[in-house]
Amino acid sequence: MSELVPAARAGLPVLGICNGFQILCEAHLLPGALTRNAGLKFVTRDVRLRVENAQTAWTRGYRAGQQIVVPLKSGEGAYAADPDTLADLEGSGRVVIRYASGNPNGSAASIAGVCNAAGNVVGLMPHPEHAVDGLTGPSADGLGFFDSVVAGVLA
Repeated sequence: MSELVPAARAGLPVLGICNGFQILCEAHLLPGALTRNAGLKFVTRDVRLRVENAQTAWTRGYRAGQQIVVPLKSGEGAYAADPDTLADLEGSGRVVIRYASGNPNGSAASIAGVCNAAGNVVGLMPHPEHAVDGLTGPSADGLGFFDSVVAGVLA
């Protein structure tokens, strides 16, 4: 983290998935925290997500409002932040992904992912890396995260 934090602040695209999201919050690269799921239950299922911000380094391959399906696998995946932080995230367009069909883990405002102000650091609770091929996942919908960052690097 001693090298990652300054690199991320300098613009390096960084994606934190599941526990990685929590680490980005703990490193103060993203606001908020991940807490125990509602009902203290481990959740493992495919979830429908809505892309709220298609302008980050990791979401440029999607359209705002697009719905995708990826797996969720977590026991501590409920996004939490104080009301002022939530209002700031909403007002500044930093909510990247939101649960679109229910709120499986009790996340504040059904938030499944957020970004920093520059849009290069993104944290997600669901697992897009488990949805990159229809043969092995519920869909190939998660591939857009990785295509987005590769296209940005090549541009």
